[in-house]
Amino acid sequence: MTETNIDGIAVGIADGVLHIVLDRPERKNALDPPAIARIVHTLELAAVDDSLRVVVLRSSSGDFCTGADWVAGNRGDGPRPRTGSIQRRTPLQAHRLIELLVEVQLPVVCAVRGWAAGLGCQIALAADFTVATESSCFWEPFLDRGFSPDSGATWLVPRLVGIARAKELLMLGRKVTGREAADWGLIHRTVTDDELDEAVGALVAQLANAATVALGLTKRAIHRALDSSLPDAMEAEANALELSSRSADFKEGLAAFREKRPPHFEGR
Repeated sequence: MTETNIDGIAVGIADGVLHIVLDRPERKNALDPPAIARIVHTLELAAVDDSLRVVVLRSSSGDFCTGADWVAGNRGDGPRPRTGSIQRRTPLQAHRLIELLVEVQLPVVCAVRGWAAGLGCQIALAADFTVATESSCFWEPFLDRGFSPDSGATWLVPRLVGIARAKELLMLGRKVTGREAADWGLIHRTVTDDELDEAVGALVAQLANAATVALGLTKRAIHRALDSSLPDAMEAEANALELSSRSADFKEGLAAFREKRPPHFEGR
């Protein structure tokens, strides 16, 4: 796999898997606006690329991501932004990134070492399956810095761990280890440092060989159901069933069941 590094984000594709690598080790992989734009653009392309089966997010160094790079945006050597700059820009930058991770109809796997703070934490929580090392640390530092949470924190965290723990994380700024994050239900699972690459590889292989259309529709239905009634959720399920039952993978799944063999899905 050949990775192309632009704005501190390396992107590569191999065997239907899109790899997005945060590669700004000098900033502990904090993301400045060009880096966020690069990820957003990559995910937008992935959403309509029929050759892809899985998206993987990881870092090239010891920390996953320490959040948005506020230093890059507040150097003081340029003109002062107009009033409302944050309100205008954030929906197109950090918020758009989180929205795409949740909405893209591909499974997203996130591998976390070291710190996942602020925007980095939200990326990990928005992924479908985050595997972290036991020694990693998840942190929502917003209140400690004197401003309120963004990048979907107030939507993601309560849904994953409940209101009481959400207040502990977002209002008290409690840091949690990878093991605690898994125990709380913030992330998929934790492993030792030496096991991370192998665990992520096995999970990605499982997802890459699954029925991609049905997988994407299931992801979409789960997220839609969080804010809908039971009848609305079942209507969405019926629509998803109609679409997935027209896929080639559905036919392969039936054939494999009849022939008493494992299915060979091609993501179509």
